[in-house]
Amino acid sequence: MTIDFIEGKPRDLGGFSVQRVLPALSHRSVGPFVFLDHLGPAILAPGDGIQVRPHPHIGLATVTFLFEGEIVHRDSLGNVQAIRPGDVNWMTSGRGIVHSERSSPDGREHERPVHGLQSWVALPRDHEFAEPAFAHHPGATLPRIERPGCVLTVVAGEAYGARSPVAVLVPTLYVAARMDAGGALEIPADHDERAIYVVDGDVRLDDKTVSDKLMAVLEPGRAVTMTATRASLVMLLGGAAVDAPRALEWNFVASDRNAIAQARNDWAGYPNARFPQVPGETEWIPLPPRPGAPTPL
Repeated sequence: MTIDFIEGKPRDLGGFSVQRVLPALSHRSVGPFVFLDHLGPAILAPGDGIQVRPHPHIGLATVTFLFEGEIVHRDSLGNVQAIRPGDVNWMTSGRGIVHSERSSPDGREHERPVHGLQSWVALPRDHEFAEPAFAHHPGATLPRIERPGCVLTVVAGEAYGARSPVAVLVPTLYVAARMDAGGALEIPADHDERAIYVVDGDVRLDDKTVSDKLMAVLEPGRAVTMTATRASLVMLLGGAAVDAPRALEWNFVASDRNAIAQARNDWAGYPNARFPQVPGETEWIPLPPRPGAPTPL
């Protein structure tokens, strides 16, 4: 069995550190997933919080899924939505959207946990520049599947005979698996590309061990059995491969590099430019210096 391992790299998001798992040198994407950040687990000190100021996106959908804590989403469509553990925020940027992500102002006098995953899904080429949209799905609306030693939540897409209410544009695999020590789960080969990310714990894939904060990209076309060697939380992700090479630069994803250049120019003039403003927000993240040519995915 061929398995490629990816170890996340720490990134600082303005005083808050995350593990960036995708894109990686060995795999620029897994299925439609072109970006994956692991937030925490961390304890926010009294008075502290996540303060991600308004910033733009094109050509992708952002997916936020929390295990602990709360983040308040605001966007240029006028949506204000608190996301709590087990919920899914799915924001489709299309031709352009602006949003902020901040800790809830409630309870800042106390320590608060934060732990979750933020990912980007590349939009199919015929939807890259569609109208932006936003959807919130409470955790109670997501399918829950109980297996011996394992509880699965289908966050997005379809798996194990269940379909998430989250609307997707391509076949998608995104499942949270909470496993008891000794629990086993077969990962079928019914998606083109598949990976697991061990949020916490240790699992074995046939005869290979995957420990926490590691991603294992699975061999296509081959079912594999995952067994937890201790209590573990694992995300299954993947789906149909991207339908054309993508470039990723800063917060922009596109199959046409000219679209990224245009988005940069548009954001450089914010707030007096094409990108709309987030109601009630007066700050924004300035356009960073260009690091070089966009990286093909």
